[in-house]
Amino acid sequence: MTASPDLILTGAEVRTLDPARPFATAVAVRDGLIAAVGDERDVREWRGPGTEVESLHGAHLVPGLVDAHSHPVWGLDMATGTDLSQVTDLPGLRAALAGAARTDGWVIGFGLDHNAFEGGAVHRALVEDVLDGAPAFLRLYDGHSALATGPALAAAGITGRRSFAQRAEVVCDPEGRPTGHLIEHAAVQLVERIAPRLSAADRRARLVDLLAAMAATGLTGAHVMDAGDAELVGAVAAETVLPLRLRFAPWCMPGVDEAGLKELVAAQGRGGRHWVVDGVKFFMDGTVEGGTAWLEHADCHGRGTEAFWPDPDAYAAAVRRLHAAGVRTATHAIGDAAVRHVLDVVEGLGAGAAGRHRVEHIETAPDDLLPRFARLGVAASMQPPHTAYTRADGTDEWSRRLGPARAGHAWRLRDLRDAGATVALGSDWPIAHYDARAVLATARAPRGAASSRQGLSGLEALEGCTTHAARAAGEAAVAGRIAVGHRADLTAFALDPVESPADELTEAPVRLTMTGGHVVHRGER
Repeated sequence: MTASPDLILTGAEVRTLDPARPFATAVAVRDGLIAAVGDERDVREWRGPGTEVESLHGAHLVPGLVDAHSHPVWGLDMATGTDLSQVTDLPGLRAALAGAARTDGWVIGFGLDHNAFEGGAVHRALVEDVLDGAPAFLRLYDGHSALATGPALAAAGITGRRSFAQRAEVVCDPEGRPTGHLIEHAAVQLVERIAPRLSAADRRARLVDLLAAMAATGLTGAHVMDAGDAELVGAVAAETVLPLRLRFAPWCMPGVDEAGLKELVAAQGRGGRHWVVDGVKFFMDGTVEGGTAWLEHADCHGRGTEAFWPDPDAYAAAVRRLHAAGVRTATHAIGDAAVRHVLDVVEGLGAGAAGRHRVEHIETAPDDLLPRFARLGVAASMQPPHTAYTRADGTDEWSRRLGPARAGHAWRLRDLRDAGATVALGSDWPIAHYDARAVLATARAPRGAASSRQGLSGLEALEGCTTHAARAAGEAAVAGRIAVGHRADLTAFALDPVESPADELTEAPVRLTMTGGHVVHRGER
């Protein structure tokens, strides 16, 4: 070590995930990087006159956890109003709306599970009578659909079907009257843009609080699958240290022209302290529950046989254009046909594509697709907490739509790891809670439709939020391990996140979270 470290962490059981030295008991940090990894006996040699030494008193120190798929800025507006995530049936929904607070005369809700409609249609007539004529805009949990009441539809000027450049739908009854069910982004935005929103001051305050709360669960970074709000994030980062390192991937939507692609290329690398634009996000399909997942065979309602891009070849052309410019891509692909198309497109890019592209979600995939991830160097980015929206007995909306065979190929975490794939793990907040401990725990014990044999080991789950997340972002040389020269992103738990039972891990105290050498959370001993 050529200079004294700023900080030395001692008294820890350090799991480095570095094959050269898997375990240690002391770590030195200087200028935001790991300066040394060793044992207690090394501390005296490392320590300089200005070095701070902190004992972790037996805590378990691991590389900083990263949420490989999250929406901490876009989600500020999605997760506003009345929280409907605990509603399980129609009477519960009606009761929640009857007592809901109003925002500028509107009832705004979020997190509504499709299962609350008990297999029936999502229809405004089911709730309008309890709202006393107030416009209501209720986001369903998947982030791809919403329910709007008659007054809300009228305020948005929606009187019938609409045509969109991307796959989206204003659902109407046989007489052409809107039911209030809005499917996919373009349709949802018709009401979203005229509904009440948080003020700039409220968004700023909520972002600061949210990132701090995320860090308190052990998170040091997030792969943000949207453009976020550069002005907001930049302003916060200029005044304080962002608790999480944010990597933004703005969306590329159907109908994009050459000017739009050039703009996406030009955006790469923009950022500030602890945030950067690095990548582009595509959608190849929507969601199973919304009937917009692209499937090789229709779902039980005869839906799901179309891609989000009306012309899938246009998606391929956009990916090729960005790939040639050196831009990393991530593509939302839930259904088997969507996953297959993305892999086909990446394969067509040639050998230079390995390690530069990824697929998000992969909720159902047949056997023959799995080995292609490793062969093509495509990362599988998956969200174990999503399994909680399904039921083991197959009575949930997701399982009913797919049928037993495809539901039996759900969230194949174990199979993808066994096939040699990079499997990065995340929450997809606000679709599921951001708590990193829940991501680790559900990766080990998936719920609902996901087979119990798809669970990962404790070490594999940890790798999903560290080394594999770093690989998926192209950062394996600088992040994901506790090794000299790597970023000083560190998480310390009171319990061993690898060996502790999954149910205990969900409540494990987080002793310390460090991002870029800055302590951004310090818990009780």
